[in-house]
Amino acid sequence: MKGLKIISGPCSAESEKQVLETALAIKDSGIAYFRAGLWKPRTRPGCFEGVGFAGIPWMQKAGKASGLKICTEVARREHVEACLEAGFDMLWIGARTTVNPFQVQELAESLKGSDVAVYVKNPMSRDLELWAGAVERLRSQGIENIGLIHRGFPDFSGGAYRNAPEWQAAVKMRMMFPELPLICDPSHIAGNVKYIPRISQEAMDLGLDGLMVECHISPGSALSDKEQQLTPAQLDGLLKSLNVRNNDSEDDSYRRQIAGLRSVIDNCDIEIIEALAKRMEASREIGRIKKEHNISILQITRWDEVMDKAVNAGAAKGLSKEFISEILNDIHKESVSLQNE
Repeated sequence: MKGLKIISGPCSAESEKQVLETALAIKDSGIAYFRAGLWKPRTRPGCFEGVGFAGIPWMQKAGKASGLKICTEVARREHVEACLEAGFDMLWIGARTTVNPFQVQELAESLKGSDVAVYVKNPMSRDLELWAGAVERLRSQGIENIGLIHRGFPDFSGGAYRNAPEWQAAVKMRMMFPELPLICDPSHIAGNVKYIPRISQEAMDLGLDGLMVECHISPGSALSDKEQQLTPAQLDGLLKSLNVRNNDSEDDSYRRQIAGLRSVIDNCDIEIIEALAKRMEASREIGRIKKEHNISILQITRWDEVMDKAVNAGAAKGLSKEFISEILNDIHKESVSLQNE
C-alpha cells in the first residue's frame, strides 16, 4: 500500500448516517481521500441524481470525524464554488463532463486561483484528445495539482465488464503526461464487485499510482450502482491483497535479462520499420500502375483477402485478431493514401 493513492467511499452520499458510518468504517484501511457523489448525472431522468448541496455538511462532518480528506465530483461552476468554500481537498471531473469542452472550460475558470487537487476522468468517448484537452484547459488557468482517473469506456459488446478497460488508453495518457498521477477506477470498469480485485491488480501491474474504488456501509441498499460497491471489509481485503509492483530493481540478474530482451525488441522494431518502408514503396508502385490502367485505388475483395491471411498468420503465432486487425487497418490507411498521391 505504501505510495499508492487510494480514494474510496460510496458512489453517492445518501444520508448523513450513511456517509459518516462509511467514513468511520474505512478510515483505517489506508485510504487518502474519502469520496461520495453529491451530484449524480444519470443517463436517463427519474433515477436518483444525488442529494446535491445538502450533502456538503455531511462530507465535512465525515472528514472531521475520520481524519480523512474529502472529495466529490463537480460538473458546474456552482458545484466548484460551494466545494471550495466548504474546504474540500480534492474534486474530480466526471466522464460525462470531460467529453464537453465548454463545461470543462467553465470548471477550469471557476477553479482558477485555488490549490485544490483536481482529477480528470477519461471521457465517455474513446477520444484521448478530449482527455488531454481537459488537462490543458485546467493548466491554462494556472491549475497544476492535477491527476488522471482511468475508468474505461462504454462497452456494447456484451462483455463481462461494465466498461472496457482499454489499458492502452491509460498507457498513452501516461506517455503524454508522465508527471501526472494516474489512478484507476475499477468500480466503473467492473460494474460488479467480483471483478474489482482482478482489475485492480491489472492496474498495479501496469504501474498505475492508485485506485478510486467505491465502498458502501450497506451496498445492497445503495441508491445507485449497488452492484459495484464493496463493503468496508471487502475494501480492506482488496487493499491487503494487492501486489504493488516496483518501478525498477537493482538486481543484476534482472537488469541483464531485461537489457537482453530490450535489445531483441530494438532490433525487431528496426526490422518492422524496414519492412513497412518496403511495403509502402510497393504500394506507391501499385498506385502508379493502377492510374496508368484507370483502375480504382480501393479494392475491397483484395483487402479482405489480405486481412484474412494476416489474421490467420497472426493466430498461428498467438496474436489476437483484434491486435492484427488494428495494425493492418492503419497500414492499409497509409497505403491507400500513398496510392492516391
